[in-house]
Amino acid sequence: MKIALLQMNSVADVDGNIKQMTDVAEKAVASERPDMLVTPEVWNWYGGSKAEKFANADDKRGGRSYSAAQALAKKHKVWVHAGSLTEKASGGKVSNVTYVFNRDGKEVARYCKIHMFDITAPDGARYEESAAVLPGREIVTYDCEGITVGCAICYDLRFPELFQALAMRGAQVIMLPAAFTQQTGKDHWEVLIRARAIETETYMVAAAQTGAYKVEDGSTRLTYGHSLIADPWGHVICKASDGVGFTAGRVDTAYIEKCRKLIPVLEHKVLGTPAMPVAVAAE
Repeated sequence: MKIALLQMNSVADVDGNIKQMTDVAEKAVASERPDMLVTPEVWNWYGGSKAEKFANADDKRGGRSYSAAQALAKKHKVWVHAGSLTEKASGGKVSNVTYVFNRDGKEVARYCKIHMFDITAPDGARYEESAAVLPGREIVTYDCEGITVGCAICYDLRFPELFQALAMRGAQVIMLPAAFTQQTGKDHWEVLIRARAIETETYMVAAAQTGAYKVEDGSTRLTYGHSLIADPWGHVICKASDGVGFTAGRVDTAYIEKCRKLIPVLEHKVLGTPAMPVAVAAE
């Protein structure tokens, strides 16, 4: 299976983002003839205020961003892992949600980001995703023509237990649409993706946001880009350069099996399995 990763510079403009996504997707399809397209995190809206984020989010399944991704699947007869988009939730908040469409445009999976990006960056900038976004609670995998695909989004990357759970559910490929900050990305992006690939012996497919966007106070923030695929041995098999564009690589299920036979991590797993006895501390 050949997968094309769309690298975008989404901003606070839904129509502009849809056009950008569609334009990059058309170029990727013409150049690479992929079986699947993957978009970054929050590709339909990035930046602005909480109120603007809510006002411009999709109202529900079938909204304009959802429909744009679905239309691509139908038009080109490809799978579309619509990285994540903002969708209206309750209390004036949104969901950061992945939708997956098969070659006929049928929705086959939905995943809401579990871990909220509430951190202080090295430059002192505060990120409080939970102020505008409701977290999900479900671990999601889906079948893509015989390949089991696991779902994660951006900050989820720092929580290996999620990836272990996906592997235990049979994931062979794990998708990671993201909008990593430039500051954390330059130090942590690739090393964490390669670590998750090695630990789970899966392909890690990470489509990312790149470039500048503005937040509510008018200040500019930067995302890291460098969309990539890491194979089950931890090698990076394709990576995008700076700027809007795409990269593509192939998933080889035989190679997954080869790696897992060489080092059968899942078979040797003890912690977190029924085989691990519960220890009771002495009083």
